[in-house]
Amino acid sequence: MDKKVILFDLDGTIIDSTDAIIKCFLHAFEQNGTKFNSTIDEIKGQIGYPLDVMFSHFGVKEDVVWDYVDSYKNQYKEISVEMTTLLENAKSSVEEASKFARLGVVTTKTTKYTIPILENFGILDHFEIVIGRQEVEHPKPHPEPILKALEGMNLSPNKEIYMVGDTKLDIIAANEANVNNVAVLSGSGTYEELRKYTPNVVKDALEAVKLIEKGYL
Repeated sequence: MDKKVILFDLDGTIIDSTDAIIKCFLHAFEQNGTKFNSTIDEIKGQIGYPLDVMFSHFGVKEDVVWDYVDSYKNQYKEISVEMTTLLENAKSSVEEASKFARLGVVTTKTTKYTIPILENFGILDHFEIVIGRQEVEHPKPHPEPILKALEGMNLSPNKEIYMVGDTKLDIIAANEANVNNVAVLSGSGTYEELRKYTPNVVKDALEAVKLIEKGYL
C-alpha cells in the first residue's frame, strides 16, 4: 500500500504567529499614513488570505496595496521568528505523522519566512516540500498550491492524501484538488463554518494525525 501523505497548513494549524501578523499589519497602515479603522478581531478573521487580499478587505486601494504588502513584509522579516510560537501538540503531530506519512506544508505565507520558522522549531526536516505564496499564481482556496505540492512530490490526487488546515480556504482548496481533508479548531475557523465544507472537524493537528494514522478519516 502506498504511504499516506499529509499536507499541513501553517498559521493556526502548526504555528501561532497572530501577534506578529497584527503588529506588521498595523505597522503597514502607520507607515503608509493611513488610519486603521477596524478591529484586531477582524484582522484575525482575515488570517489565511493573501496579504493583498487582506489589505484590500480593509479598504486599501489596488494602486497602493503592494506598498502596504512591502511595509508588512519588511517588518515581518525582522520579528517573525521571535514572535511566532508552536501551537499546543503541533510538534508532536508533525513527529507522529512523519512515522507513517510523507509530509508537506501548503501555506499562504511567503516561503522565505516559513523556512526559518520551521527551522527554529526543529521540524523543517520532516517536510519534503514547502509551497508558499510565491510558488503559485493562485493561492488557496484555489487548488493550485495543493496540486503544486503533489507535483513536487511526484504524486497525483488519491485517497491516501490529506490536507490539514484551520480555515475554509484550506478545505475548499482540498475539495477542489480532490484530496481528503481535516479541519482543525486550533486557528481562526469556527466549528459551524468549517462543517459547511467538511464532516471532518477535530480539535487540533495531533488529533487529525492520529485519526488519519488509524484509518478513521
